[in-house]
Amino acid sequence: MGSEKALPKWASEPCMMGIDEAGRGPVLGPMVYGCLYCAISYHNTLSSLNFADSKTLKEEKREELFENLKADESIGWAVDVIDPRELSAKMLKKNKINLNEISHDSASGLVNRVLNMGVLLTEVYVDTVGDPEKYRIKLSERFPTIKFVVAKKADSLYPVVSGASIVAKVTRDRALRDWVLVETAENMHRNFGSGYPGDPETKAWLQDHKHSVFGFPTLVRFSWGTCNAYFKDCVEVLWEADRVDEEDSSNRNGKRQLKLSNLGFIESKRKSEEIESSGKGRCKFFQARKLEQLTQF
Repeated sequence: MGSEKALPKWASEPCMMGIDEAGRGPVLGPMVYGCLYCAISYHNTLSSLNFADSKTLKEEKREELFENLKADESIGWAVDVIDPRELSAKMLKKNKINLNEISHDSASGLVNRVLNMGVLLTEVYVDTVGDPEKYRIKLSERFPTIKFVVAKKADSLYPVVSGASIVAKVTRDRALRDWVLVETAENMHRNFGSGYPGDPETKAWLQDHKHSVFGFPTLVRFSWGTCNAYFKDCVEVLWEADRVDEEDSSNRNGKRQLKLSNLGFIESKRKSEEIESSGKGRCKFFQARKLEQLTQF
């Protein structure tokens, strides 16, 4: 999503870009990375457009500024909307990807997308995630022809990042406002508050919308620690897996059952990635089909 139209003439001039995110902390909804780019020669005009850190603006003002920048032919923009299911899946997979890495990949993806459009990016300003200098080095190594400035509170220091902040925030707000709850359980409603873990309305919504077997609706980032408290009275699900726990190898048949807690749904001292397959005592499903695990292709 973005201003993906015919490449404007100014895109062949040296250009600058700002990058910021919205929705990093909430337990509900997507995280959105947004960027705004323009010719460096347009910087002074950009500074006069009254962009500011989106968190300091009322919703009506953010919407107005977003519509203004969309109509400005001297400005380009793009977003990366990361679904809550994608966030949870990456954070709970065997080789976990933490939120900082997801953020870095999203920002890099926006830079790459705009470069591939043919825009001559020479300067990029980024609101930091983690250590600013390490982040700058990481970006510079990937895009050596671009000058990167990575700073805390960049959305209040650089107008081009302020504009990106508005793009990201309005896009996330609209995504939440238009979110369709595809689940069909009874008594579901949309009064989920801000989506932040400390919001009483969000807490009440989570409590009302948990399912003892299926967990939460897809709106919820179930990998967030906030969700753990709601799983205490959920049904414990066990199933035979194509793995054997070395600690349990002395058991009669060596079969191993995995719990949801081993996959991150409930806090546990044991992790699924600590369980290695030995090829013995395997589940009947795999034995009957003569299926073996592959470590190399």
